[in-house]
Amino acid sequence: MEIILYLSVAVIAIAFFILVISIMKTLKSMGTTLDSVSSTLNGLETQLQGVTKESTELLHKTNLLAEDIQRKSEDLNTVVYAVKDVGHSIQNLNNSVKKVSTSISSELERNQGKISQVVQWGNAIIELKDKWKQKKEQQSSPSDNAVQNQTAPTEVQSREKLVKRARSYNN
Repeated sequence: MEIILYLSVAVIAIAFFILVISIMKTLKSMGTTLDSVSSTLNGLETQLQGVTKESTELLHKTNLLAEDIQRKSEDLNTVVYAVKDVGHSIQNLNNSVKKVSTSISSELERNQGKISQVVQWGNAIIELKDKWKQKKEQQSSPSDNAVQNQTAPTEVQSREKLVKRARSYNN
């Protein structure tokens, strides 16, 4: 029985040896895998640091852009308010022009008779001035005395008509 005992111990030793060799191979393979995972993680860590740096820069640029947009928006608001004020000013000017034109037109309607009288008096004065010039020109040329004597009564008549017309507007 001792042989069986030795033999069983030998089988156990061989089995243990095979187990140790198998575990060793597994551990070596696992070590290789862990080295590969470690190098991959180191690469990922480097890439993650790069991404983190780029994300930080992007966030910084985004903040600067947001501030710039805010400033420009405030500037644009100033322009919008200025345009709005100009619009109100133009509207007020339009209202003032409407009031003035309405006032002028009502005054013109009220004083239409006086205005037409002034215009007629002006026309009469212009006609008298023209006729006076004609008379002076006729007096300067003695050969035209015969024509002057013929036109004198018509001048007097036209003056009388103008004076009558002006007096009729005064009434």
